[in-house]
Amino acid sequence: MAVSSCHPCAAAIGSRTMTPHDIQPLGAAIAIVFVGTLTAVLWWMLHPPSWVPAAAAKARQSLSSVKRILVPTIGSPYAERGVELACRLGETQRAEVILAYVMEVPRTLPLGVPLPDAEQKAAEALKRAASITVLHEMPTRSIVQRARVAGDEITKIAKSLDVDMIVLGIQGGTDVRSGGLVFGKTSETIMKSSPCEVVISRLPEASV
Repeated sequence: MAVSSCHPCAAAIGSRTMTPHDIQPLGAAIAIVFVGTLTAVLWWMLHPPSWVPAAAAKARQSLSSVKRILVPTIGSPYAERGVELACRLGETQRAEVILAYVMEVPRTLPLGVPLPDAEQKAAEALKRAASITVLHEMPTRSIVQRARVAGDEITKIAKSLDVDMIVLGIQGGTDVRSGGLVFGKTSETIMKSSPCEVVISRLPEASV
C-alpha cells in the first residue's frame, strides 16, 4: 500500500488563492503612486502648454510667408555662404532668391563711367552665386547696380522689389573691448535702413 508524502495541510496551503486581504498597505501605496505619476507624465506629454505650439506655429508661419529673399554678394566665400543660407531658408516655400551686386562708384566719377574690371568682377561673382541657387533649384534673378554707397542701394532694391528678407553673409571681426561683432559700413547701413527682416550669416574667421 502506497502512502502519499504530501501532507493535507501543505496541499491546502499550496492551493490557497490570494485574497484582497493579503495585499500589504505599503505595496498598495507604492503602486498607487507609480500609476499616478505615470498617468500625469502621459497627460503632460499629450497636453503640452498652449504657448509652446503657438510660438512654434508663429515662427513657422513667419518663415513660410517669405517669398522673396535678397542676397547681396561681392564674390567672397562669406557672401556665398549667405547665398547658401538663403536657399535653405526659402527652399520649402520655393522663395525667389534675388542676387545683387552693387558697384560703388567714387563721387569724383560719373555713375555711368565705364568700369570694365568692376563689371567683370560683378559678372563672375553673380555667376558663382547663381550656381549655388541652381543646385537647390531655386527661382533666381541677378541684379547689377551702380551707386555711391552700396548699403543705401541695397535697401533701395529691397524696397523697390518688395522683398521679405535680406540675407547678409559677413566676415565680421570681433571688438576686443566689447567682445561684440564688428560690422562693415555696408552691413551697418542695411541693418539700420532695411525695410524687412535681415538675417546675418557669419563664418568664423579661421574658415574664410
